[in-house]
Amino acid sequence: MNIKIQKVLAKIEANGFEAYIVGGYVRDHVLGIESTDIDICTNALPRDVIKIFNLTINHSYGSVSFVSGKYSFDITTYRSEQKYDRRRPGEVEYVDNLITDIKRRDFTINALCMNKDGTIIDLLNGLPDIKKGIIRVIGDNDQKLTDDPLRMLRAIRFSVTLGFTIDEQIIKFINYHKELIKELSYTRRQEEINRIISSKNAATGLRVLKELDLLEVLEISYDDSLVIVPDILGIWAQMKYHEDYPFIRSSASTINAIRQILDKGTISNLVLFNCELYIATVAGEILGYDRKDLASRYAALPIKSSNELKINSQDIFSILEIEPSPKVKLIFQDVLEQVLNGELANDYEEIKKYLLSKWK
Repeated sequence: MNIKIQKVLAKIEANGFEAYIVGGYVRDHVLGIESTDIDICTNALPRDVIKIFNLTINHSYGSVSFVSGKYSFDITTYRSEQKYDRRRPGEVEYVDNLITDIKRRDFTINALCMNKDGTIIDLLNGLPDIKKGIIRVIGDNDQKLTDDPLRMLRAIRFSVTLGFTIDEQIIKFINYHKELIKELSYTRRQEEINRIISSKNAATGLRVLKELDLLEVLEISYDDSLVIVPDILGIWAQMKYHEDYPFIRSSASTINAIRQILDKGTISNLVLFNCELYIATVAGEILGYDRKDLASRYAALPIKSSNELKINSQDIFSILEIEPSPKVKLIFQDVLEQVLNGELANDYEEIKKYLLSKWK
């Protein structure tokens, strides 16, 4: 355990409270995976945590968050939850008991605790389930998944990213109650899909979603030609999805740009010229182009901007003695392509000769 994490736990204990790392960090530690997101549970109230660390922040649902170095800490007071309202517990009751807090969590593999000495505390058989490689719900399977339908997607995500199997009881629930996923916001759905398709087992994740018949309730679809690429926007660009999925403007623009290239089916020098190299590279990977080859082609382009072309619209008017019209745009595009393809030197006199021979 990093000394910085240890000091946070020790500081809470020095003020008379219990403190344990819980959840993903402990699970990943057991699996030999490095993690920088630290969830800590404690019997200290939020106001106590704020005072202990001299913070000037607010808290929500009994949780206080702050960043220290490369670590993100989320310190939550022991609690029980009685009623759920779309993932959020409708009622939160602070408790002074670790086991009560642990039992409210989703899966056994996420219920492991670790004290400041690095000792792992397994109250709900999380370690045996990690050893077996199985995702299993804590407590009443149906109740837990009904209370929070996102847990169905989380179960799939953990099975995909960790290479674990999903308990048959969870699979059975998904088969009969998948429609509950429609209650989730598009933001929540997107977050889990992103985690699935950004993992090294993205192809498996998409296959599992299809095999469990979840594409319709998620309101996404894809065909067998989908190519897994490292960039998740490249994967989204190959899928159809509901318009309410909340992509930020730049991401939506990138997806559309990738789709336009995919529709063309090829990456010409003009495509490299007109779009960012990043977009061309993502689309290129989908189409089977070599990344280094695309980068070399882009670097070798004779011009990188229309402003570098040794002729403009006014020159075209003058040379060809024509008035402004849509035709001028076609002429300019033709010259641009000729130059980009190396068939015409980017020289005013050479371009003038070309215009007079072809367009006069």
